[in-house]
Amino acid sequence: MRSPLSRSFCLSLLAAALLLAANSFAQSPLEPAQLPAKTMFYLIWRGTPSGDIRKSNALLSLWDDPEFASSRSAFFESLLSESPKQKDSPNFSREEMAQYATLLDNSFVLGYLPNPSSATSAKSDAAKSAPAWNGMFFVYDRSGKEELLTKAVLRLRAADAQIPKLTPLTVAGVSALKIERKSGVNYWAETGKFAVSAGELPVFEEILKRLAGKGDSSNLAQSPAYQEAKPLLTGGLLEFFLRIPDIKEFAPAADTAAPQTRAMLNSLKLDSVHALAGHLSLEGPRTRLQGAILGDASPGTLFDIWPEGQANPASLSFMTPDTVSISDAQINLQGIYDTLKRMFSGSGSDSGKSVNLVEMAVQTRLGMPLTDAFALTTGEIASLQTSPSLDDTKQILILGIRNKPDALKLLRTILSDKITSERNEGSATFLKISLHGGQSSAGVAQWNFYHLALTPNFLLGAPKAETLRAALAQQAANPSPSLPQNFLDARKLFPEEINGFSYFDFQKVDWPALKEKWITEANKAAASKAGNTSQAVPKQPSWLTSVNPTVFSRHLHSVFGASWKDAHGVHFDEWLD
Repeated sequence: MRSPLSRSFCLSLLAAALLLAANSFAQSPLEPAQLPAKTMFYLIWRGTPSGDIRKSNALLSLWDDPEFASSRSAFFESLLSESPKQKDSPNFSREEMAQYATLLDNSFVLGYLPNPSSATSAKSDAAKSAPAWNGMFFVYDRSGKEELLTKAVLRLRAADAQIPKLTPLTVAGVSALKIERKSGVNYWAETGKFAVSAGELPVFEEILKRLAGKGDSSNLAQSPAYQEAKPLLTGGLLEFFLRIPDIKEFAPAADTAAPQTRAMLNSLKLDSVHALAGHLSLEGPRTRLQGAILGDASPGTLFDIWPEGQANPASLSFMTPDTVSISDAQINLQGIYDTLKRMFSGSGSDSGKSVNLVEMAVQTRLGMPLTDAFALTTGEIASLQTSPSLDDTKQILILGIRNKPDALKLLRTILSDKITSERNEGSATFLKISLHGGQSSAGVAQWNFYHLALTPNFLLGAPKAETLRAALAQQAANPSPSLPQNFLDARKLFPEEINGFSYFDFQKVDWPALKEKWITEANKAAASKAGNTSQAVPKQPSWLTSVNPTVFSRHLHSVFGASWKDAHGVHFDEWLD
């Protein structure tokens, strides 16, 4: 059940929308105050910006750079070639893609309406045999793009392996088409300045009424979930909202499995999560993605899986002015375990007994209670890269720990015969791990090994022991690390306590070396996919070979972001400049 604009063409439109976001306040075909109150999801694109907005923004100026033009076209070509192929998928040339990409100049809204009868209808034989509900709808402002849109639609229809059955009909006073294929049914209409598509007749009719201002007075903007998310939905070019359904929508009363399912969902406290919402916008030269998972974040709810956060994550002690990238996430292992245990235990007595048996077996294997094992970690996990070419052997993984002797004991228990060597150097214990098990008389290839270093506060991991030693030496020499100024400036944008952050400095990247690395990895992946070396190796993506790597450093400086938890949920804020 696909609209004429669904398939690979619509995929490219949405992908480009994410790449071309900017601060624009154009009206969308349907604003939240016009959408039905039962709308579960929507994504609004408000149209490609123009003029000074494009020139001043780092991301858009990169996209518009003449030296990026060939890569831009090759990107669309690569996107289509790598997306799942269908027999009737058309092959677009670069020129066609460049032409059709201008459809993004105008706004559109993509949304989903749930089946109004799903929560109350009995599961009769007729209901079981009915096609799956397809509540997606698409509304596009075709002003000034009428001919191009018609060309795109005809191009897609001409590529059909089968000739669809087209039936004219009138819906909500609008002339429309019912398009029937073996894969499903779709409805299409062009009314005034809008093109409308939907997979279900009731959805199609509802949207047409809303466009004509004839819908009922209730709307999404009045719903509690939207009101809760509203501060995140003001301004920006790209706006998205997902309402988390309540338990009755997940487990209909007539469903024979509903009692168990309902008990599990009640134990999980899914109702504590209300919505996922956010927007993408420009703030001067920067592009900003701001959003949140909203709900009741009080203790004992699903939000327990996220910790409260801290002001100065411990992994910052490994950061230097030469750091290219670092990402840090804090997780509440005990909270995750308690949530899962509560969910499975709440689904029935047998499940509760099974959970207890599994817990006892794991504790026997570890040689300690699970709560003690969880307490050996701080929950902080980080990844740090210092290589300008993003050399994988220079990447370090960091896990915060407590109580090194017990942590080492647990590590030995978990890894068991995977440990091929162990040695102490000062306060650190170095372990060499065999990733692929036992060794033969011929030995094991170097890439089969991974190295760990256990210190009083951290467990470090890297492909080479030299990388770990260098990091530990740097940390010892600089107990108060000198952090990059742009990182310090970015840190001021977020609350004092955070439970995750990311930082990537584009200016520290050796782009020509990175391009060679990408091409080498693409060739290896292609050769591995080919399997037989006698076969021709597929070429690497054309956008990869055509890109001029210096164009990135010309426009992009850094990307940074953070996440944090408060009483209203978990928030995230990402900036690119």
